[in-house]
Amino acid sequence: MTTHDLTPQPGVVVVFSDIWCSFAHVTIHRLHESRRKLGLEGRVSFDHRAFPLELLNRKPSPRTGTDSEVARMGSVEPGAGWQMWQDKDWLYPSSTLLALEAIQAVKEQGLAASEQLDLALRKAFWAESKSIANYHVILEAAEGTGVVDVRALAEALDDGRARRALSDQAAISATDVVNCSPHLFLPDGTDHANPGIEVDWAGDYGVGWPIIGADDPSVLDDLLKRSAV
Repeated sequence: MTTHDLTPQPGVVVVFSDIWCSFAHVTIHRLHESRRKLGLEGRVSFDHRAFPLELLNRKPSPRTGTDSEVARMGSVEPGAGWQMWQDKDWLYPSSTLLALEAIQAVKEQGLAASEQLDLALRKAFWAESKSIANYHVILEAAEGTGVVDVRALAEALDDGRARRALSDQAAISATDVVNCSPHLFLPDGTDHANPGIEVDWAGDYGVGWPIIGADDPSVLDDLLKRSAV
C-alpha cells in the first residue's frame, strides 16, 4: 500500500475531486452551504486537490455520462445548479486539466480565492454549459468571483507554475489512498469518500444512470464542526 499523509491542519478540509464529477458538485455545494449555515466561515477552509478523471481513466469523460447524471443528481441537490448541455456539441469540454490547474494556481492568492474559483468553474460547467477547457472561459469565471486577481492567474497559467502540483495530486489520486471524487480528509485524521451519499448504477456509465441508495446531507455538518479551528 502506498502511504500519503493527507491530514490537514486544524480549520482545513482537503477535498479531492474533479469538476466533471456530479457527486463532487453536490458535495462541494453542500459544504459551502453548511459552512455558511453553521457560521463557520473564517473557521473552516477548503483545500481543493485534483482527482483528474481523464488521467485516471486514460480518456476524457464522455458527455453521455454527465448528461445521464444531471436529472438524478439535480433532484438530489437542485440548488447546486444544473442543466443538460445547451451549447454546441463541439464546445463540450474534452478536458478539465487547465481548470484544475487554475484552481491550484489561485492558491497563491489564498484558499478563499481558490474555493471561489472552484465553485465558479463547477457552476459554469454544470449550470451554464460553458466550455471550461478554454483559457478565456476560465479567466471569465475567475473574474466573476470578484475575489480572484485575474491578471495574476493568467500569469500563473502562462508560465505553468501550478502544473507540478496538479501532477503530484494526480499521482496521489492514482493510489489507494484516494478512492473517488469527492474524497474529504479532515484534521482529526479521518477521511470520507462521497460523504452522506450511497450510490449504485443501473447499466454502464454513459448508458445507464445513478441510483441513490441513501442521502444524508447532515453528515457534512458534523464533518465541518469537527474540522473547525
